[in-house]
Amino acid sequence: MAVENVRPTRLELLRTRRRIVLAKKGLNLLKLKRSALIAEFFAQSREALRLRGDLQKRIARGYASIRMAEMMEGPTRLENVAMLLPDLLPVTVATKNVMGVKTPRVDAGTFVPVAAPALLDLPTSIDESIRHFQGIYQVVLDIAEKENALRRLLKEIEKTKRRASAIENVLIPRLQETVRYIKFRFDELERDAFSMLKTVKRKMEQQEARGAA
Repeated sequence: MAVENVRPTRLELLRTRRRIVLAKKGLNLLKLKRSALIAEFFAQSREALRLRGDLQKRIARGYASIRMAEMMEGPTRLENVAMLLPDLLPVTVATKNVMGVKTPRVDAGTFVPVAAPALLDLPTSIDESIRHFQGIYQVVLDIAEKENALRRLLKEIEKTKRRASAIENVLIPRLQETVRYIKFRFDELERDAFSMLKTVKRKMEQQEARGAA
């Protein structure tokens, strides 16, 4: 709303001043929220970095266990077992709240060898390989979860920053300009009233002087 369209009344002045107070409180809350989101973003980033390092170690151990199982049981037995394994483990997706931002929570199910009788009595080397790669699968899901949360947190940080900037650089200055305009109009009205009183007083004095003459 342009300041020229504002009614220069005391009620409007009080209302505008209250809006400035509320806007400043909202700005402080947004700044606190942005700081908390940034802190959470860096915490999640560190966790994602740790998981990536853990993933590399798990992959190295997983391939080492595969090589050991191949040496002990032979490649044919490994291929036969691989054909009986499910392509993917069951995944449960839920929602969690991170600093007011909804992000997915992903959990992989536990491998239970019930698909075929041949999987019920696996050699230790092959069973360990399966467990290793199940752990890798869970870490990959954890990394995907963290990176999804990071993207959503970054989006919320940008959104909060834009809202805070709009309040700080647009709304509050506009309201302050409205207050100055109303006070300026008050001063004008006061000057006009003072000038009018002086004029009335002068005319009354002139009339009194003519009456006395």
